[in-house]
Amino acid sequence: MADLIDLRSDTVTRPTAGMRRAMAEAEVGDDVYAEDPSVRALEERTAELFGHEAALFVPSGTMGNQIGMRLVCEPGQEVLCDADAHVVTYEMGAAAAVFGISTRTVVSDGRGWRGGTGTGRLDAEQLIAQVRPRGDWHLTATAAVAVENTHNRGGGLVQPLDQLERLWAWSREAGVAVHLDGARIWNAHVASGVDLATYGRLADTASVCFSKGLGTPVGSVLVASAERIAAARLWRKRLGGGMRQVGVLAAACTYALDSHLGRLAEDHEHARLLAKRLGVDPATVETNMVVLDDVPAPVVAEAAKAQGVLVSQVSPRRVRLVTHLDVDRAGVERAADVLAGLLDR
Repeated sequence: MADLIDLRSDTVTRPTAGMRRAMAEAEVGDDVYAEDPSVRALEERTAELFGHEAALFVPSGTMGNQIGMRLVCEPGQEVLCDADAHVVTYEMGAAAAVFGISTRTVVSDGRGWRGGTGTGRLDAEQLIAQVRPRGDWHLTATAAVAVENTHNRGGGLVQPLDQLERLWAWSREAGVAVHLDGARIWNAHVASGVDLATYGRLADTASVCFSKGLGTPVGSVLVASAERIAAARLWRKRLGGGMRQVGVLAAACTYALDSHLGRLAEDHEHARLLAKRLGVDPATVETNMVVLDDVPAPVVAEAAKAQGVLVSQVSPRRVRLVTHLDVDRAGVERAADVLAGLLDR
């Protein structure tokens, strides 16, 4: 269907004409030798944006997360995170399977969710209370905590700055590292007004993704100290992530920073419009995701698809809608018409 409206995820976007030109004209070199000028420029820019010493381009957010956690956690130690975090839900058990790292989860109590039904809102004290100390040979020591911002399964919620600050201050005293899964940190930045460097400085390692809200075809960047990024380069090679003339992809990321970051507010506005049309309180929509709860998800998804609208089934009773740069205001309105009609039946 030519005019299909795809709200399954913000990963479905296609490169714009301007982005394709930037990719075609990119200056390239062999990045395994650290000689690709477009990659090096992106890494330096991203490190500076997030207030870190260095950065490393990786092909996926999963690789960025897993290397980031390995940099701060040894085999036999554990990473603590929310039960619905991407690193333990959608990354195929990689921490254990690849690195021998244990993961343990805490079910968010949802405080501060502003009446919504999502989980994943960071409560620093709740997480801190579950940390297991080093030095007790009866216990698996907690080496790091991982925080996802925005939180995907929480419906795109933005983590509270005061909770991030509390966790960071505690971690400095406790000797526990903080890893940030910042796949959609751009959305958090635009929605909250919190500077990217502020978010970055509240984590030892952070993975930020360009192929979601920013609309590039491929690519994430891991930021950390220079020493850690040197080690990350070795892990990337071991995992098969060392690529050659990858400046064509880095150029897309640079273009996205220049051209697509500011427009994320439009996606957030579209999400609130969808929410209002579909009976969801717009005040609970913090970024570019709308969650429809207590609906027959398979039935809604199939009926919507038949009318040219694709949605994501999060569970048998939950549907997720994600706005992005490939769906304009008219597309959002048409999707709302279709879905409102189905929900009214």
